[in-house]
Amino acid sequence: MIPASLTIEGIEIGLRRSDRARRLILKLDPLTGPVLTLPAKASLGEARLFLDRNKAWLFDRLDKAPKKVPFAADALIPILGVPHAIRHVPAARRGAWLEDGALLVSGAVDHLPRRVRDFLKAEAEKRVRPLAFDLSSRIGKTPTRITVRSLKSRWGSCSSAHDLSFSWRLILAPEPVLAYVVAHEVAHMAELNHSPAFWQVVGRLHPDFRAHRRWLKTNGTELFRYGG
Repeated sequence: MIPASLTIEGIEIGLRRSDRARRLILKLDPLTGPVLTLPAKASLGEARLFLDRNKAWLFDRLDKAPKKVPFAADALIPILGVPHAIRHVPAARRGAWLEDGALLVSGAVDHLPRRVRDFLKAEAEKRVRPLAFDLSSRIGKTPTRITVRSLKSRWGSCSSAHDLSFSWRLILAPEPVLAYVVAHEVAHMAELNHSPAFWQVVGRLHPDFRAHRRWLKTNGTELFRYGG
């Protein structure tokens, strides 16, 4: 058994084994930080040597990585791509709401991060769910279930049973980008692959998908900065 992580010069690096890995692979995950993947037979000693050889690369990547933006008073976060300042109004009793280009949050400061996240998730659901049903109807399909939640490695998914799932962080992206991801997953109900036929369906549902797909590939990692 290997431990869940190793610490090198104060930096915690997650460890995981993979039967498919043929070599040690070190990556910087936007949500969880550095992760080292080990082949099935690699030892903990090999992991330590590998990390020691590659720590300069890792520290350089960490220095260049976008800094985290916690959900806190006066932080600036994008909502549908538009920057909004978080304002704490403890005496109010409205939860969280948008007003004059800001996100206002009431209650105790300890509850602020959760209230911001709950607000963003609810806003994502308000946009994703009706759009998913509308686009699905255009191709003669009906989702079995639609969920909006935290996804660590993808923006959305579609199962063979037509369960659609989306990341709440899509609410941080410009609205056309959110719409592209919804169209992408809805199209999988017709084509559960990435064949030319699949992209034709995406194009019918979201004609400008190429530009918004490029935006997500270029800027998507940035959205994981917010909220930790």
